[in-house]
Amino acid sequence: MSGSAMIDTLLPPELIAAATRVVEAYRAANRRIALAESCTGGLVAAALTEIPGSSDVLEASIVTYSNEAKAALLRVSTDVLETFGAVSVAVAWSMARGALEKTGADTAVAITGVAGPGGGSEKKPVGTVVFARADRGGEATDIHADRRQFDDNGRGGIRLQAALCALELLLPPPPPAGLEP
Repeated sequence: MSGSAMIDTLLPPELIAAATRVVEAYRAANRRIALAESCTGGLVAAALTEIPGSSDVLEASIVTYSNEAKAALLRVSTDVLETFGAVSVAVAWSMARGALEKTGADTAVAITGVAGPGGGSEKKPVGTVVFARADRGGEATDIHADRRQFDDNGRGGIRLQAALCALELLLPPPPPAGLEP
């Protein structure tokens, strides 16, 4: 699939290139992905589904924009949402774990953040995005999460940077259960 430049798409080339790497890696590993997206609104799933054959690896994408949807669809605790806020490692981790529980995927990545132009605060300014990755069979206490502060180059720019970061977080795919060193 190295010819990602030949894909007919409206999405930026760097997003398609990152999605192509993820699809190829997960296809080679025979692994499946689930996404729990908030501030990216399905952009990561859109990028993955631009790649021919992505159905081999993408199990599901759940867009939970509101706190109520995060609680209802991904079982994020309302206590966690109220205590830490939607843009937190605790919520991103809960979203990723919830996506794994709701699907048959091997790996789930969650994205939650402040894309702007409003909604930011002193502690969580516009451009704050939190990511988490959960792997089936992984320890519930083994948290893979990252909080990033992207340049406020507009809502679209923040969402693009977040989608690229989420795709990078998916690489490399974990080894099949039982084959860890």
